[in-house]
Amino acid sequence: MDTDTARVAAVSSNGVYSFTKPVRESITLLTGLGVEGDVHAGVTVRHRSRVAQDPTLPNLRQVHLIHRELFDEVAAAGFDVGPGGLGENVTTQGLDLLSLPTGALLGLGGEAVVEVTGLRNPCRQIDDFRGGLLKQVVGRDEEGRLVRRAGIMGVVRRGGTIRPGDAITVTLPPLPHVPLERV
Repeated sequence: MDTDTARVAAVSSNGVYSFTKPVRESITLLTGLGVEGDVHAGVTVRHRSRVAQDPTLPNLRQVHLIHRELFDEVAAAGFDVGPGGLGENVTTQGLDLLSLPTGALLGLGGEAVVEVTGLRNPCRQIDDFRGGLLKQVVGRDEEGRLVRRAGIMGVVRRGGTIRPGDAITVTLPPLPHVPLERV
């Protein structure tokens, strides 16, 4: 996988529950927890729907990443969405996030490492944000299988501060690779 051009395009966080997250100059990832000061940081689940189901489950959604190229695609359909708009912490560019296997390690900047745990499950809040946008980020492939395009989730394996412009490296797990599923 060629990641020579993979970069962090933007970083975002929010200390309160809100669909969008303000863009920041930098964010700090904390090992085993997530983004420092972000409402979704923690060892156990923090997303409200998951907490309601079982608050003791491990938090496999500590960091949300979306590829900036998705914003270009939805703009072509008339939707104005920018970094942090879909609640992501890290907006990437030059990297096909959705093709990564479960367990891939993303080096962000010089220190931080995020392990990919799965796909974000797009929900109706996306339509609350921009009516009709949900249909742009979830659909069906030729075989009728559900395709989720609203980014990926991960856990922090090594902390560090990341900023726009930082390089992204990818370390793939051993074969056989396990495709991403909803997490």
